[in-house]
Amino acid sequence: MNAPRLPQQGMLRALDSQFQSRHIIPDAAQQAAAERLQRLYDELVVFKHKRRSKLRKLVINPPIPRGVYLWGGVGRGKSLLMDCFFDTVPYQRKRRVHFHAFMREVHERLRALKKEEDPLLKVADRIARETRLMCFDEFHVSDIADAMILGRLMEALFERGVVFCLTSNYPPDGLYPNGLQRHSFLPTIKLLKEQLDVLEVDGGIDYRLRALEKVEVYHVPADAEGEAKMEAAFREISGGEGHQRPVNILERELPVQRRAIGVIWFDFATLCMGPRSQNDYLEIARRYHTVFLSGVPRMTRDQANEARRFTWLIDVFYDHKVKLVMTADCEAAELYREGPQATEFHRTVSRLIEMRTREYLGAQHKAEQ
Repeated sequence: MNAPRLPQQGMLRALDSQFQSRHIIPDAAQQAAAERLQRLYDELVVFKHKRRSKLRKLVINPPIPRGVYLWGGVGRGKSLLMDCFFDTVPYQRKRRVHFHAFMREVHERLRALKKEEDPLLKVADRIARETRLMCFDEFHVSDIADAMILGRLMEALFERGVVFCLTSNYPPDGLYPNGLQRHSFLPTIKLLKEQLDVLEVDGGIDYRLRALEKVEVYHVPADAEGEAKMEAAFREISGGEGHQRPVNILERELPVQRRAIGVIWFDFATLCMGPRSQNDYLEIARRYHTVFLSGVPRMTRDQANEARRFTWLIDVFYDHKVKLVMTADCEAAELYREGPQATEFHRTVSRLIEMRTREYLGAQHKAEQ
């Protein structure tokens, strides 16, 4: 079999197109990260070819490519770098997932296998069969249940040949800060540093903040002009059109206007006029740094339930520093003036106003809180 021809800088070419469409001039840190991901791309292509050759004749196992850990502040293009890498790598068994969602799946699998001997290794076996390239976005550990199993799980996946690409707001040494039994987590940090190339993508321009400052984050009224502005804002922040596939939130499918990596667009009725709980909003806040919300009405005394859910929604988004872009029938102070939730709603009004400020728009999204 002939050696494979490496694509001519396929990942870098796709990334350059994305940078140009977003008017981004990559700095030295972004360029270094892009070149390292291109090298991993090339290594994965060669590795796949050699594994196929091994299936046909007895040859030595090819070395498994070394993964990458990208960390840095908000809006530095880490997710964009990983998106271009993931989209262009010619693998079928690859997965890009928010780290929190992945760990929830792991715990569900462990519960299903709790009667088995050493269920964690069985979970690792299944993941390795399903996925050869795993990309985690917003890698961060704050939960002790995750911290106590992550090291052994990652070690088992490394041993089974899974290649990782991670993005995080924190360096490995900054993971699980002040957590319970953090000393037990230190071997996991050591493992990550041994198995992955750690690159800092920090300093320079906050491109997410720049995009948010270009758009109108609170539009009155909720009319056709507002929807058109929302569409333009979605493209500006997400870098594309997104798609309209429903999103699964706590085992329920919710319709969306659009969604993309880290950005999602709902209408008010979907989030606040049905049987939604704070847990639904918490899940959305963990997975999406920016939420678009269409058609927030002027709520009447009879809409106390809707006002209560909207208050929960804003409280959760505020605590997680989710950026909110919305259309409404009126200014925040007029959204709900009379009814059983009116006193509590004063806090919601105050937060809606603060969520438009530059300080809030530039704050780091707290996926884990």
